[in-house]
Amino acid sequence: MTGDSDGPTTPVGRASVAVRPMTAADADAVLAIYQAGLDAGSASFETAAPPWADFDAARLPAHRFVAVADGLIIGWVAASPTSARAVYAGVVEHSVYVHPAAQGRGAGRLLLDALVASSEAAGIWTIQSGVFPENTASLTLHERAGFRVVGVRERVGRHHGRWRDVVLIEHRSPTIA
Repeated sequence: MTGDSDGPTTPVGRASVAVRPMTAADADAVLAIYQAGLDAGSASFETAAPPWADFDAARLPAHRFVAVADGLIIGWVAASPTSARAVYAGVVEHSVYVHPAAQGRGAGRLLLDALVASSEAAGIWTIQSGVFPENTASLTLHERAGFRVVGVRERVGRHHGRWRDVVLIEHRSPTIA
């Protein structure tokens, strides 16, 4: 997507997807994809994408990427610090979103691979996230990208008026001891 919320309408093959660093020029497309994921109801406790300034301030600049196909942004991944404490400097929390019309075509895996590579190069040893158990596509994607299930936090929060569980997942770097 390039600023509108219509997104891609033609199939996107894995070979034609490129991943590059996210920039401020990508804001409209990134936030539209984020909102589409939130609207689907199985991506996050959040219900509305934040303004770009808030999104930008909360995410680490060196660990934000977009997937592009045929000139359209079709997905994004970004990491945020989990804590300001020095002991957690190597632990980040991530989000990955792919436009509904582009799901299942490899963009999510390419984005996670880019995040793992950038985080390991920066000395980050753990990438973590929480996923709703019903979001089986995300859980499968993460498992294939080397993430493991740590556990389940039961009834951790309310979402659209009902309690939701969250599956905790993590990727531990095999190269950082």
